[in-house]
Amino acid sequence: MSESDSHPYQTLTPDVVMDALASVGLYGDGRLQALSSYENRVYQLHLEDGPVVVAKFYRPERWSESQILEEHSFSAELMAAEIPVVGPLVLEGKTLHQFGGFAFSVSPSRGGRAPELDDPDVLEWIGRFLARIHTVGAARPFATRPALNLQSFGTDSRDWLLGHDMVPLDVQSAWAKAAAQALDLIAAYPCLGPSGSRQQRDAEPIRQIRLHGDCHPGNILWTPLESPAASGPGPHFVDLDDARSGPAVQDLWMLLSGDRQQRTRQLGALVDGYEQFREFDRRETALIEPLRSLRLIHYSAWLARRWSDPTFPINFPWFGSSDYWQGQVQMLEEQIEAMQEAPLVV
Repeated sequence: MSESDSHPYQTLTPDVVMDALASVGLYGDGRLQALSSYENRVYQLHLEDGPVVVAKFYRPERWSESQILEEHSFSAELMAAEIPVVGPLVLEGKTLHQFGGFAFSVSPSRGGRAPELDDPDVLEWIGRFLARIHTVGAARPFATRPALNLQSFGTDSRDWLLGHDMVPLDVQSAWAKAAAQALDLIAAYPCLGPSGSRQQRDAEPIRQIRLHGDCHPGNILWTPLESPAASGPGPHFVDLDDARSGPAVQDLWMLLSGDRQQRTRQLGALVDGYEQFREFDRRETALIEPLRSLRLIHYSAWLARRWSDPTFPINFPWFGSSDYWQGQVQMLEEQIEAMQEAPLVV
């Protein structure tokens, strides 16, 4: 793909952003800051009457209007349950707006810092809120949003990368072999494999519920106890753009890091908090490494699919080289070993 190809955001200038806000009755004072976001374009704006808002312009053709509105509806359910999720504002009776060929939404701005995930009290606090999110998420299914599974994250991503010759020839065979081995192992796991897998024979299949979907530390803003924030101290969950159906552990495993002992301790603290509000199915710990493997393959395909957007070559200059793909082979081989080890016990 050429970096000079047209990309979805080439017409999204600062003037268009300000005019879009004005179209829903919000007038900026001229201060506009682009926030870190690759999939969409997100801006913080100071309004003339004082408040600070965040405008999110959705990548065209990624989600349908009904899928975006389903995300907004999920956010509204969570906020109605007094869960600290930052969702879109209702402006002129709507949460989703159109301007200049872009769909956009506006949310209140929330400050905060990264959570201290080495603190068990912080993890337990996050676990409590994740359980509350999942209680709402389990109340009914998504109608249009996709599920996180072997096909959507794994097989489709692998096939797209190979079909578009994105893996250099000197690494292609090794990467394809490692990816195939990883996907074969994932296919045997409940809730992720194809029809007819072990999930079909489980007396009580692992449930797929509505999830945050991308609950990594960057999507949790932590407000200290001494903060004057009106919304209160503790975690605030942002960016439900990847909300989809999947097993509950998807929203927990990205908060784990370090060696096996450290990850076991971290997961134990999360589950301690989680189970104050909702039972955690211990069988889901076996899905942690398969989910990590799926994310690894999916991430490479995501970068490759977005390469015509100039933001990506600038921010990911290392992507696509033989060194990058050799590193991916090594990580997949490590994941193949990890998937054959006993799962974490909590």
